[in-house]
Amino acid sequence: MSQLFTPFNIGNLTLRNRITIAPMCQYSSVDGSASDWHMIHLGHLALSGAALLTIEATAVSPEGRISPSDLGLYSEDNAAALARVLAAVRAYSPIRVAVQLAHAGRKASTRVPWEGGRQIAPDEPGGWKTMAPSPLPHNTGDDAPLALDRHGMDRVRDHFVQAARRAALIGLDGVEIHAAHGYLLHEFLSPIANRRQDDYGGSLENRMRFPLEIFDAVRHAFPADRPVWVRLSATDWVVDGWDIEGAVAFSNALRQRGCAAIHVSSGGVSPLQRIDAVPGFQVPFATRIKREVGLPTIAAGLITTPDQAEAIIVNSQADAIALARAILYEPRWPWHAAARLGGTVYAPKQYLRSQPSQYKKLFEPDPGGR
Repeated sequence: MSQLFTPFNIGNLTLRNRITIAPMCQYSSVDGSASDWHMIHLGHLALSGAALLTIEATAVSPEGRISPSDLGLYSEDNAAALARVLAAVRAYSPIRVAVQLAHAGRKASTRVPWEGGRQIAPDEPGGWKTMAPSPLPHNTGDDAPLALDRHGMDRVRDHFVQAARRAALIGLDGVEIHAAHGYLLHEFLSPIANRRQDDYGGSLENRMRFPLEIFDAVRHAFPADRPVWVRLSATDWVVDGWDIEGAVAFSNALRQRGCAAIHVSSGGVSPLQRIDAVPGFQVPFATRIKREVGLPTIAAGLITTPDQAEAIIVNSQADAIALARAILYEPRWPWHAAARLGGTVYAPKQYLRSQPSQYKKLFEPDPGGR
């Protein structure tokens, strides 16, 4: 029996299999609100057969967006627009849906990728002043961010709380806190971006303090019977930067606070990073956190084939896998994996006739009767 297609729990959230869809920014929102593109994009991924769909990095404030076109959950209009998409997904798929709450920090106020992705300066149309733990720009030539004082940090924390409450009200199954890829919480963790001289900089304990405060606040604000977990970068891929030892310590602190899982990625805080991006290059980080911390881990990073994903689960390298570009390229990746590995996968009744005759048990029944 395929281990990839066995059930898996993140806290109280039961997943039908161990295939998850990683958050992927679409840069297609209007004032933070989900658009018709999100209905199409999330709708077709909801029919993929994966067990969990995590909505893209969703800003907790307007200034926390990566670009002016980023998704947000900082207003009632944002919540209503996302609720509309979620209702459509719920009507036709049993997939579980979470949201990744995020603040872009010093990497905010940028053009969308297909327009070059460079920073939009505060005095340019559409730009704004960014914020970070220290007044250090991400790229040479960028406008330096505003260093957050205690009042500013309290505002960021309150924005995370308000977004988590909106996520609960519209019925999302879980919250993933974004502490990876060089955005605000990762900036606090990394000595590359955090040069503070107060209780939030210097030692590992101090650099972890604000991200842990954010976790505690979100965990308190989101219903106790629904999980909250964290995506982190396990290393900066830069000498003297954030590393796996720090990631293990941070994960241990999160476990003590009720974190349900760790979604393991890497990099993003420095343009000086050097990554040897071979297949599964981040999986060893997930394995180490799983082994040393004891939390369920989700592995990501160039996981592209069913056999590769199955081996990760069978060999206890991680508890689940996350697909990103691979499932954009092949939105029925879980169907093909089930056929390859002898698993079963959800398909809507409208698509049942697509099942090839040689796979009599490929599609599992839908207990919801959709």
